[in-house]
Amino acid sequence: MLFNSFPFLLGFLPAVLAGAFMLDAMGARRFVLVWLVAASLFFYGWWNPPFLGLLVGSVLANFALGRGIVRANVAGQPRLGWWLTASGVAGNLGAIGWFKYAGFFWAIIPSLDGNFTFTHIILPLGISFFTFQQIAFLVDCNRGVTKPHSLPEYALFVTFFPQLIAGPIVHHGDMLPQFRALDGFRLKAVGLAMGFEIFLIGLFKKVVLADGLAVHVQPVFGAAASGDPLTMVEAWGGALAFSFQLYFDFSGYSDMAMGLAAMFGLRLPINFDSPYKATSIIEFWRRWHMTLSAFLRDYLYIPLGGNRQGSARRYTNIALTMVLGGLWHGAAWTFVFWGALHGALLIVNHLWRVMGVRLPGPVGWVLTFLAVCVGWVFFRAESFDAAWAMVWTMFGGQGFTATGPMAAFGGDSQVIALAIALIWVVAAPNTQQWVAGIHGRSVGLDAEDPPRRYAWAAGRVGAVAVGVLGGAAIIRLFVGGYSEFLYFQF
Repeated sequence: MLFNSFPFLLGFLPAVLAGAFMLDAMGARRFVLVWLVAASLFFYGWWNPPFLGLLVGSVLANFALGRGIVRANVAGQPRLGWWLTASGVAGNLGAIGWFKYAGFFWAIIPSLDGNFTFTHIILPLGISFFTFQQIAFLVDCNRGVTKPHSLPEYALFVTFFPQLIAGPIVHHGDMLPQFRALDGFRLKAVGLAMGFEIFLIGLFKKVVLADGLAVHVQPVFGAAASGDPLTMVEAWGGALAFSFQLYFDFSGYSDMAMGLAAMFGLRLPINFDSPYKATSIIEFWRRWHMTLSAFLRDYLYIPLGGNRQGSARRYTNIALTMVLGGLWHGAAWTFVFWGALHGALLIVNHLWRVMGVRLPGPVGWVLTFLAVCVGWVFFRAESFDAAWAMVWTMFGGQGFTATGPMAAFGGDSQVIALAIALIWVVAAPNTQQWVAGIHGRSVGLDAEDPPRRYAWAAGRVGAVAVGVLGGAAIIRLFVGGYSEFLYFQF
């Protein structure tokens, strides 16, 4: 069920809010938790009911393993705890490996029968997200940093519908204490108002900005996939359009998830902090998909040794972490290369810092933004050859002047759309700043509370602006329908 669909907006969400409100008013807050688990399972099963078995089985198995690990360590059996942890991590990786990577690895092993394919395997929605959350949980159980919790609490931590399908990747240490808090699930007017405003901003990003840019993306990448020649203008137009489409699509989803959680009195981690304002690749990864960056840092980069074993090992760990981060996004060489590219860029950025190289802010921003856009070409392209053909054209491989009708370029409408998107991402306040400017308080985890004084403050004008954005999004849904989120494929 999509956040940007009428079944969700007019049916599911009002019903779940009404049920939670009635249970809260009756003082049955424990049943609010059970109600939300049931609603989340219904939400997930709406797409493909048979996969409910996979999700429920994953939740039960990891909950039991976590309990077993804790008991083994308390009983002075750390070796048993370690084996249970290793088995749990292997089982989770095995599940995601089968559904997501079986075909990829089968294709690259020459000795296997090339006539057999895995095209019949359907990728379960959200498996990358809820698998990573549970791996972190098991590892932390073995580290002894988890606290006692009930099965309903754990089940909601994994299945909570706002973040189940495409994140943000939530940490048990952030969510379980909220479930146990005295004011957990408390439905308050300010929470509903803030949540609704955040949701409307995210909805506008998705259905107006991201979907509006999509029409300028497919013709270019489709032509590249077909081997049709592109001009430099078309190639750059498509690359920039996708860069903004992906930003608004995923940022919009994360906003909607955070807004939905706020309606129930809960706070999700902030996943975006104006990443296209970054003046270096290091800063970009501190602002883009922040929960994935935190997971890769805490559960991959640091366990590999981080920066504790010399420069060579540090840069090797960075490269390996980013390659695996690229592979997490999808089973294709384009994702592997995208991860490797960002790993190389991060290494260069760290080396510059060691050598004392400091670029002026505007120069750093231009280089960072262009590097990110080039990387997104490999992220979006249907094959490595198509991606390379586009990049080759972007940098003059087919000449520096346009020839022919440029059928894959949208003309003035595309220029205007790209200009609006650029101004939005580099000059406008981000969602947390916007809503904090209205309410004077932070809107999610990892934000200052109370928020710092922003140079831009919204007040009533901002609230009216949010209403206008929400109205435009609803009209767009009526006129143009709705589409899936890009990160659903991961």
